[in-house]
Amino acid sequence: MSQPSELPHPLLRIVLVEPEIPQNTGNVGRTCVAVRSELHLIRPLGFEISDKNLKRAGLDYWPHLKWQIHDNYDAWWAQVTDPSRVFFFTTHTSRSYFEAKFQTGDWLVFGKETKGLESSLLQRNEPQLLTLPQYGPVRSLNLATAVAIASYEAIRQFHNPST
Repeated sequence: MSQPSELPHPLLRIVLVEPEIPQNTGNVGRTCVAVRSELHLIRPLGFEISDKNLKRAGLDYWPHLKWQIHDNYDAWWAQVTDPSRVFFFTTHTSRSYFEAKFQTGDWLVFGKETKGLESSLLQRNEPQLLTLPQYGPVRSLNLATAVAIASYEAIRQFHNPST
């Protein structure tokens, strides 16, 4: 699949660390197009990037998506110029995403569907951890749902900077 030309001033940069389910990644890609954001995928991936389910979930929006695959976490991290603008989403913190003050260009990082982000990664980045509050008896939200919720909260803040 070919990539579009450079995305001017992405609103956000969504990072999926070792995603496992192609339909989730396809849906996340579709959300990225909707909110003018880049998608960064960190290997290993649990599917082939040409997987028909990935394309189907992203529908005909995939050609409009600016995306990049990184061989590993360190290769991706080398692109980060301001670590204070990287937010790691996890169920292993009490800091709600409502407390974050998002800025354009921020990195929103999500872990694999079955395990989330590695505990060592969470420990190294504790001040940057955020969670989506869950008041019902669930362990976590679907990856694509979590990305959409976080992305649209950031967009809401861009349009209402006083909140």
